[in-house]
Amino acid sequence: MKEPIAPLQRIVERDQVWPRMAAKYGVENPVPPWKTSLDGLCDALDHAADGSAVPNFKERRDEEDALAATLYAGLPYPESQLMALAHSLLARGIITEAELEQRLARVRARLQS
Repeated sequence: MKEPIAPLQRIVERDQVWPRMAAKYGVENPVPPWKTSLDGLCDALDHAADGSAVPNFKERRDEEDALAATLYAGLPYPESQLMALAHSLLARGIITEAELEQRLARVRARLQS
């Protein structure tokens, strides 16, 4: 589970963390706008875990702690939380790398339009 995943590694290499992006665009809110969605997703996953591939709360948090301390140690919180969750979902086959790449491309296109 602690092996790098290519799309996530590329995200880390871009180094577009919230503190840097907020400063670049003059945003004063210390909390990224996507943090609420991340919290909601984690809550939904916690209620969806029923013996399937979806990690339960303890598994998700244990994986998050392990990944945030290793592969994503260079990222600030909550970016490390987001990356660890994406990593866990990819490693468990809940989402594929191709699906992640497609979703990232759609988000990037909306942001750049």
